Amino acid sequence: MEPITNLRSLGGHRNRQHQVVRDGLLYRSGQLDHLTTAQINYLASTLKITRIVDMRSRDERQRFPDVTWAQVDYQVLDMLAQVTQNDASLQMMITSTGAVHDRMVQLYEQLALDATARASYRQFIQALLVPNEPLLFHCFAGKDRTGVGAALFLKILDVSETQIMADYLLTNEARAAANQQILQQYAAQMSPDQQRAVNEALVVDEDYLTHYFEVVQEHYGTFDAYLHTGLGLTAAELQRLRQLYLTD
Repeated sequence: MEPITNLRSLGGHRNRQHQVVRDGLLYRSGQLDHLTTAQINYLASTLKITRIVDMRSRDERQRFPDVTWAQVDYQVLDMLAQVTQNDASLQMMITSTGAVHDRMVQLYEQLALDATARASYRQFIQALLVPNEPLLFHCFAGKDRTGVGAALFLKILDVSETQIMADYLLTNEARAAANQQILQQYAAQMSPDQQRAVNEALVVDEDYLTHYFEVVQEHYGTFDAYLHTGLGLTAAELQRLRQLYLTD
């Protein structure tokens, strides 16, 4: 079977209390357009995924609609619905040039502070409180909106910053072939400067996720305050998440 781009489980990490994140419950990936029958069977039958959370914009969903199957529940959480410029979309990556690093840093600030993004991440965490129903979440590349979602999940479970960053940066390896395909596909309509900009925009950088948590610290004081005040999650919900996803 052809691998599904950037698909991986968030299980297996050990937190600071030496508990392990349960495997087989939560998966991250890139967008699920053009899935083969074998890939659908793998997600549905082997991984037993019953729920998909799509973090993309309406335009992205219309251009590259997810392939779903009869037994899966499909939920949209448009993280950047109120943001005027979606720098996480493929179209914006192709048409923009220059200052990619600065634009991406700004994107992660929006993911931390924008009201719609915060409400969407709250709904994402709440969706994880359904027991024994494996869930897959994704955006376009599975690197920015998805990367923050994965980092939030792991940090709530008290997984170390080192492990969180390692999972985040693994996207660059997992997307290498897909990124090269995108560059080849659109090469004819891009200038050399645009090609360099797209190449940079298609990868993650440690600075981006670091800035996200710095913004959280600056505006909320602590990560716990961000969870409660910024995202509106209750202590009971956070405790339930830990009960469902951690094992001794």
